Amino acid sequence: MISLEPVGRDPGALRRTFACFPSGVVAVSALIDGVPVGMAASSFTSVSVDPPLVSVCVQDTSETWPRLRDRPRLGVSVLAEGHDETCRSLSRKHGDRFAGVDWEQTGHGAVVVHGSTAWLDCSVHAEVPAGDHGIVLLEIHGMKDSPDVPPLVFHGSRFRKLLAEV
Repeated sequence: MISLEPVGRDPGALRRTFACFPSGVVAVSALIDGVPVGMAASSFTSVSVDPPLVSVCVQDTSETWPRLRDRPRLGVSVLAEGHDETCRSLSRKHGDRFAGVDWEQTGHGAVVVHGSTAWLDCSVHAEVPAGDHGIVLLEIHGMKDSPDVPPLVFHGSRFRKLLAEV
C-alpha cells in the first residue's frame, strides 16, 4: 500500500507536486491605450466546444489581470517551442513585458504573439473564485492554428521539448 504525505502548510511541496504535470504555456494579451499588456499562464485548458470555451487560472494577487479583464477581446497565444524568453518576459513583475516580443494586434484589440502554435480571439465569459486564484472562462470568437509547430512545454519548473515518435 502506498503511503501519501498529508498536504501541509508548505506551499513549495505542493508546487513540486503540481510541477510533475506537464503543461503548455499561453500568453493572454490585449492592447490598452496603444500598448500591449499581457501575462503568461500555464494553467490553461479547453473546456467546451458548444459554446467554445477555454479556461485560464489567474492568481488573485495578479496586477495584470485587473487591467485585462474588462477588455472587449483578449488574445490567447499558445506559445511554441523556442518561446522560452518570450514566456520569461511575459512573466516579469516589472518592466516592459513585450520588449523583444514579436506581436500583432487583431481587429478587435486582442494581441497575439508571432510564431505561436495557436491563437484564439476571446472575451471573458465568466470568472469563478477558486482558493488563491480565479478560474477565468474565455469564449472563443476566432482562431488560427499551426499544428506542425511544437508547443512550449513546462514541466518540473523548466521548459522541455516534445519528442516526435519515429
